[in-house]
Amino acid sequence: MKNIDWKAKLTSRKFWVAVVTFVTSLIIAFGASEAVATQVTGVIMAGASMIAYIIGEGLVDAKRTDNTNNDESEGE
Repeated sequence: MKNIDWKAKLTSRKFWVAVVTFVTSLIIAFGASEAVATQVTGVIMAGASMIAYIIGEGLVDAKRTDNTNNDESEGE
């Protein structure tokens, strides 16, 4: 069985659209109003944007740290 690349999944817009579609469908199926579904969709997408930003910045910072460490090693 393959390992799941969670960094790629959590930063994927397609993944978050799938999550929103599933949750919105459940909300409507259980009889909640369209306004509730819209609010939940907004909250999920806002959270997804925040998660993607945090992971993206973490990857950039990690790359920057790797480059700094490599530059220091080459200078010795």
